[in-house]
Amino acid sequence: MKQEGRLQGRVAIVTGAAQGIGAHYAQALAAQGAAVCVSDLLDAAATAAAITGAGGQALALRTDVTDAAAVRDMVAATVERFGAVDILINNAALFGNLALKRFEDIDSAEWDKVMAVNVRGVFECVKAVAPAMRRRKYGKIINIASGTVFKGTPMMLHYVTSKGAIVAMTRCLARELGDDGIRVNTLAPGLTMSDNVLANPAWKGAVVQNNIASRAIKREATPDDLLGTLIYLCSADSDFVTGQVIVVDGGSVMH
Repeated sequence: MKQEGRLQGRVAIVTGAAQGIGAHYAQALAAQGAAVCVSDLLDAAATAAAITGAGGQALALRTDVTDAAAVRDMVAATVERFGAVDILINNAALFGNLALKRFEDIDSAEWDKVMAVNVRGVFECVKAVAPAMRRRKYGKIINIASGTVFKGTPMMLHYVTSKGAIVAMTRCLARELGDDGIRVNTLAPGLTMSDNVLANPAWKGAVVQNNIASRAIKREATPDDLLGTLIYLCSADSDFVTGQVIVVDGGSVMH
């Protein structure tokens, strides 16, 4: 692992880090010198092992982001292990396994599940980590939204609505936490070919090709395309940036 050190001495929590984009986020932070808590409802041990095997520091925890007590325990365990929490990446969300469907066909239970994970989960994590960041008068919170918010993308109303809520939440939190030295921003990827997306039959053929055609840079997006912006938002380079949304989608959305 190349220790370039832009995040040397920092401690990060990445939710939804057992696989896919979250695992890429966690490993990228570790490669820049951060100690990382890799958290997921699934077993995140493989991600932690990849980090430690490359010379980094990692702690793997099973956490349900909709469980407030479990989230508080996650933060406490991270502080106990590494001494602080400087960075929170709110990546855990339901998306890759969702089926595309008309809004009339989304049942109430599926709607509530998406909102619980994608919106309340972010709220619970920020609520739990804020005291640790306030004590140090410093923090970077990066919420993950989606370029779909700015497109009005059809056939996934619950997901797009949940990510619209993340944009609004980010702006409010940036105001509330600014005096404490905590910056809150949103990273909004376009359709990215993560493991779950690649495995979902809904994201094949014309759907993907039409998405690519809408971009100024006409190719598929990979998780690696998101990492430069993520590191920027986590590093001192963005210390005067808060309440913002950065869309990383090859120029499909321009706002």
